[in-house]
Amino acid sequence: MSEESKRREALIYHAKPTPGKIKVVPTKKYASQRDLSLAYSPGVAEPCLEIEKDKDKAYKYTAKGNLVAVISNGTAVLGLGNIGPEASKPVMEGKGLLFKIFADIDVFDIEVNTENVDEFIETVKNIAPTFGGINLEDIKAPEAFEIERRLKEELDIPVMHDDQHGTAIISAAALINAVELAGKKLEKVKIVISGAGAAAISCSRLYQACGVKRENMVMLDSKGVIRMDRENLSSEKAEFATHRKINTLEEAMKDADVFIGLSLANIVSPEMLLSMAKKPIVFAMANPNPEIAYNLAVSTRKDIIMATGRSDHPNQVNNVLGFPFIFRGALDVRATKINEAMKMAAVKALAKLAKEPVPEQVNIAYGETRLAFGNDYIIPKPFDPRLIVEVPPAVAKAAMESGVAQDPITDWDRYKDTLLTRMGSDNKLVRLLINRAKSNPKRVVFAEADQLNVLKAAQIVYEEGVAQPILLGRKEAIERLMVEIEFDADVTIIDPKADEETDRKNEYAKVYWEQRKRRGVTLYSAQKLMRERNYFAAMMVNEGDADALISGYSRSYPTVVKPMLELIGKAQGATRIAATNVMMTKRGPLFLSDTSININPTAKDLAKIAQMTSSIIKLFGMEPVLAMVSHSNFGSSNSAEAVKVREAVSYLHRHYPNLVVDGELQTDFALNDEMLRERFPFSKLVGKKVNALIFPNLDSANITYKLLKELNEADSIGPIMMGMRKPVHILQLGASVDEIVNMTAIAVIDAQYKEKWEQENAKAK
Repeated sequence: MSEESKRREALIYHAKPTPGKIKVVPTKKYASQRDLSLAYSPGVAEPCLEIEKDKDKAYKYTAKGNLVAVISNGTAVLGLGNIGPEASKPVMEGKGLLFKIFADIDVFDIEVNTENVDEFIETVKNIAPTFGGINLEDIKAPEAFEIERRLKEELDIPVMHDDQHGTAIISAAALINAVELAGKKLEKVKIVISGAGAAAISCSRLYQACGVKRENMVMLDSKGVIRMDRENLSSEKAEFATHRKINTLEEAMKDADVFIGLSLANIVSPEMLLSMAKKPIVFAMANPNPEIAYNLAVSTRKDIIMATGRSDHPNQVNNVLGFPFIFRGALDVRATKINEAMKMAAVKALAKLAKEPVPEQVNIAYGETRLAFGNDYIIPKPFDPRLIVEVPPAVAKAAMESGVAQDPITDWDRYKDTLLTRMGSDNKLVRLLINRAKSNPKRVVFAEADQLNVLKAAQIVYEEGVAQPILLGRKEAIERLMVEIEFDADVTIIDPKADEETDRKNEYAKVYWEQRKRRGVTLYSAQKLMRERNYFAAMMVNEGDADALISGYSRSYPTVVKPMLELIGKAQGATRIAATNVMMTKRGPLFLSDTSININPTAKDLAKIAQMTSSIIKLFGMEPVLAMVSHSNFGSSNSAEAVKVREAVSYLHRHYPNLVVDGELQTDFALNDEMLRERFPFSKLVGKKVNALIFPNLDSANITYKLLKELNEADSIGPIMMGMRKPVHILQLGASVDEIVNMTAIAVIDAQYKEKWEQENAKAK
């Protein structure tokens, strides 16, 4: 994609369909006049009077306790500099988005039109009663130091300048683990810090708190080594001035154990790296390009432990590992500030988490067989679901122990359950899928590539490294559309009707005819069928000319399913083909089966559908918890529909006792644990979060899926074909670009899984 095309895509993303990235959503009922009279006049007077008597009641009756202000004057926007308050707003909205999706914290972004320190501080103090916490962002040094210091002193709510402390906290955790892996001691390592801005100063201070000795640190700014004999040093730079008679980065790097880069790209040479001590630790955190390229560094020193700010290399120092969870813990005990003890607690929690066994969900997300503590894994990954239950409690405990918590937590198990519940509304699953697909992209045939939305999706998966698209359709139409959307990649385009494909069509036709000649198929009819793109695409996958297939955008589901069933067929050991849809609901991902294939499955069919759904859920790195739903609850009806569900559950309980599944039961009981526990405490689902519903027939499953999608605007992935021999997936008619991209990721993951299964089978033989 050209730079102009990327620019246009970014602008469209922020402008459409609604400008900006965050919005205010009501949390109370507002349908009736009674609701409105409680929300506003006259009912609103009651909490107002309570808060007047006791200001702390604002935490009970308003959103203050879960509301953070992201405040900037736009004087030091990352990579852009002093662009002003209005221009910084997209960045502040983005920060708000991260707060919400990682820690369920609501945000108002506030851009202040002043560079005067006193005016800025006064503005923040005047609006502080609205908020439970203040996150300062993108304010230039040295003003940032004074602003944060004074606000922390003068306000009674948590204040943190993430540009300073975020990188410091994450990199300190990484440093602790890297030094341990290198077999060294923090109090003895020699550290070079390239950069002397807010982040560099904060990092250096926190490293000292972790045990690094001040005399073992050398800091550099744009003029070189910061020495004691330099004139006009700011108080912050003077704090880290060295007595050593050196001037350049090259001199400073000699025999150093650690390099911390918070400066400029490509300032560290291989020679400098070679001059460092054994097992050097290099955190090259300049963005988007580090002080030394990752591949160059690891090829120069085999003994290096390296981190960068980039997501495409191991050990990304990413602030999102810190600020959402630090504020979460601070808010949850109503801390009056974020102090050094709380920051250190976050450091230790992150360092400790990296040493613990990694959940399969994280391995799947990053395409790893087994992530484990070592040179390439010294800090947790941003998608690690354990962050929300490890970092906030550590921060909250530190706040309590250091005397700044106003609402201490007493039941820590319950608190952790609450934290897990907060994460049910985000869309992490899609990010996990995309990441996993990118780890090992496959060749995916897009059978309707002359449709604009399909081609746009193919462009996205190509540019994001999700898949290698093969485009089927009218070549002239595809090429014309590619020019229109600036898709200038060298990808394969095939028109099955073109003369140039005659030989391949005949080869495919012959194979197809051999398979089905005793089922009424003639060679001529087989040749004719190969002109149809779905038959041609299926044969490409069958014959190994492609790894997976996406179709169904412009044709009805039954017409696309037919050739797939004829040519691809069931997987080894599969007795049934079915489909499941994943709905991104407020409570988390919810699998619905069977939404597309089996009209009226038998009890054994339902049991098989449940098993296949369970396997798909595991493929996503989740533990399956299945409810077999009906209009009946555990024998309350003896209708044929209820009985077959009951029989399916009985079969699963006998033959698959370790599978967490139960029924028959109504959907509300399946999804409401409190109701289930009260009425049916014997159920295997009590105390568990159901993530799959198995429906008694196609009508109920399909209606539910489409109802959720349209009324609740729930994002959907699917239908995902289950039980097929090859990775073929059929879109819903008129699927959106995002839905096609998500389904492509599923197809790639399916291909990865089937490839692995075939390899393991081959080894076993």
